[in-house]
Amino acid sequence: MQKIVIIGSSGHAKVILDIVEKQALYSVVGLIDSFRAVGEESLGYPIIGRESDLPRLLVEHSIEGAIIAIGDNSVRERVYNTLSELCPKLPFVCAIHPGASIGKCVTIGAGTVVMAGAVVNPCCEVGRFCIVNTQASLDHDSVMEDFSSLAPAATTGGNCRIGRHSAIGIGANLRHGVTVGEHAVIGGSSMVLSDIDSFVVAYGVPAKKIRSRQKADKYL
Repeated sequence: MQKIVIIGSSGHAKVILDIVEKQALYSVVGLIDSFRAVGEESLGYPIIGRESDLPRLLVEHSIEGAIIAIGDNSVRERVYNTLSELCPKLPFVCAIHPGASIGKCVTIGAGTVVMAGAVVNPCCEVGRFCIVNTQASLDHDSVMEDFSSLAPAATTGGNCRIGRHSAIGIGANLRHGVTVGEHAVIGGSSMVLSDIDSFVVAYGVPAKKIRSRQKADKYL
């Protein structure tokens, strides 16, 4: 069984640990967290070091892969960039819950996580390091660009596109054919009936632009 590490140890990491156990494809050596002490645990898995320790830990533990368990899309990319400089040959693997439904002709990029009850219908493209959260649904022929996310119970119609780094909030819905630009945040329970520009926060029924945002603005 391939040995991996989980980058992060928060609640999101706990969900990913549970998925990895149910997948039964990987053996988790431990967790990497730069903000907790070595030896602390999440779900029984120990913190084994900081990000800067990873090159040494890969050798010591014969680690063959990693999953970045960080919910914020921009922070997840920042951590990926750091790790890629530290360990340029480290592969990133996917965590896909056995209870998720993945349709025919779906592509899923490296480092993406798909959680329990999620649906990814036929001919969708899910990019690298995306999150398809609990009971979220991406309908046919839709695209999630790299580092984008669907929160729990978020739903899209067919032929939708979610731009790089964009986050669709809990229970939000996208009408068929809608495009959400890059680095956008759609508020929870919103109904998106028309395209949303990049670098905006939008919410409501129907969803409308509320304000502009920057790439690094927190939203979780």
